[in-house]
Amino acid sequence: MNVDSWRIRKAKLADADALASCIDAAYAQYAERISDLPPVSVGITEEIANHQVWVAVEDDEIIGGLFLIAHNEAMKLANVAVHPEHSGRGVGGELIALSEREAKRQGYIEMRLNTHIAMPENIRFYTRLGWKVVSTNGTTVSMTKRLADD
Repeated sequence: MNVDSWRIRKAKLADADALASCIDAAYAQYAERISDLPPVSVGITEEIANHQVWVAVEDDEIIGGLFLIAHNEAMKLANVAVHPEHSGRGVGGELIALSEREAKRQGYIEMRLNTHIAMPENIRFYTRLGWKVVSTNGTTVSMTKRLADD
């Protein structure tokens, strides 16, 4: 998929370090306000090997990433991150749109994700894309989206 000067492709094991750097940059803005933020870029090589991972690439630079985990009942959007230097260009929206297409292609009718209560901008973003908050447990906000039949 090509959008202006960047494209999305499946991640390769060789992408692990660059993808980890991208994710660290994307989450750096939250580090000060979220004391219990988990280490979001740990285990990238294993994620690429064992789950569904895509990267957004521009001029051989990874500018975003998407992680999906297939479960029996729903596809989990485990992580989506865009390097802050590339925010506002539609990369995150395209990665999420890809996640929904992939989930539907694989036979899922529902997607789920968890985010942090101290990331209200992410909750608003997902809500605009049709996701609904289904529960809050401590600092974890769980969201779901039913996938429309097209």
